[in-house]
Amino acid sequence: MEKIIRPMKSIKKGYITPSSALAIKPRQVRYYECIDKAPVAGDIVFGTVTRIGQHASLENVSGRIHMIHHGTKAIFVFGNRYAPDYYEGLVPDELTEEVDLLARSGIVGIVKTKNSMIKDATKIKVLGYVCDESGHVLSTRDFPLIKPRTMVKKQPRAKMILVCGTSMNSGKSLAAAACCRALSTAGYTVRASKVTGTASLKDILHMNDSGASPYSDFTYLGHPSTYLLEQDELLSIFNQLDLKYANNPKNFWVVELADGIIQRETAILLRSPEVISRIHKFIFCASDAFGAIGGLGVLRSFDLEPDALSGVCSSSPLLLRELSEFTNIPFFNSAEPNVNMLANFLLSLGRSPMAYKASV
Repeated sequence: MEKIIRPMKSIKKGYITPSSALAIKPRQVRYYECIDKAPVAGDIVFGTVTRIGQHASLENVSGRIHMIHHGTKAIFVFGNRYAPDYYEGLVPDELTEEVDLLARSGIVGIVKTKNSMIKDATKIKVLGYVCDESGHVLSTRDFPLIKPRTMVKKQPRAKMILVCGTSMNSGKSLAAAACCRALSTAGYTVRASKVTGTASLKDILHMNDSGASPYSDFTYLGHPSTYLLEQDELLSIFNQLDLKYANNPKNFWVVELADGIIQRETAILLRSPEVISRIHKFIFCASDAFGAIGGLGVLRSFDLEPDALSGVCSSSPLLLRELSEFTNIPFFNSAEPNVNMLANFLLSLGRSPMAYKASV
C-alpha cells in the first residue's frame, strides 16, 4: 500500500498541461500529494519551475508554446529521453524534491548525460504526484486516446511509407511531411504517425499541416517516450497504430521513426518482420552525403535498402552531387519538393531509380 506522507492538496487553475500529458483531461487534474513511491514512466507530478536552463518554454496539449519563468506551475510526466543533441535522461529510482526538464513537452527525469553544446537542464521542484480522489497516482499509461476496434490486420492494408534517418535532426520529419503533402495533393487520403521518440506535437502537426489526417504518435497510447521500452511494447505501439489508421488499402500511412538507425528502438523495429513486411516505400534521411553513404552501409546489415534518400542533405546541390558519386538511389528535396514527381514516385511499384533521379 502506498504511504501518504501528507494530506492531498487541491490543484488550482493557472497551471500548464504539457503535450506529454496529452491523454489527461483537465477534470482529472484535481489533487496532488507526496507519496512514498518510486516513479515510473508515465507517472504525473505537479511542480513548479525553480531555475531556467536549456528549456525556457513548454509545449501544451494544443501545440501552443508557453514561455516559462521561475515559479511557473505545471503538471509534468516522468519519462526517459534519448537525444544526442540534448540529453539522455532517465526516470529516477526514487521521488526526489527536484528533477530535470528533459524536453519542452514536459517530460521530467534526471539527466544522465548531456551534449556539451547546450545549457544545463531547467529545474523543476516536485510538489507531489497528481492523484485521483482515492489517492491513486495518475499515469498517462492508464488513459490511451485510441483503441483499435480489432486486433486482426485485414489484408490488403494501406501502403506504408517509412521514414528513417542517420540521427535526430537529419530531416526525417520534413521528409515525412513532404510525402504527406505530395500524396494528399494527388488526391489520396493520408494518415501519419510517429512511432518512436520523445513526446512532441511539432512533428505530427507538421504532417497534419501537410495534409495528413488523422495523425498520431505513441503519446496517444499513453507513452511519454519510447526510450528503453521492451521489444513487445514497441511492436504493440506500431501494431496498434497500424490497426487504427491503416485498414483501408486505398489510403497511405506515413510513418516516422525517431533518432537514427543505430538507436536501440529504431534498430529493434527495423529488424522486425512485422514492420519490414509493411513497407511500400522506404525513405532514408541524412544531414550530409557522408552520413548517407555510411547509413547505407549500416542498412545493409539490416538487409534493407531505401527506395529514396532525402533529409537535410537534399537541400544542397553540392551534397547531392557528392552523394551521386556513391549511389544511384533516387533522392528528393524535402524542403522544396516537386510534389507531382514525388507523388508519382510514392505511387510507383518499380520505377527505375535512375529515371527518378534524372526527373528530380
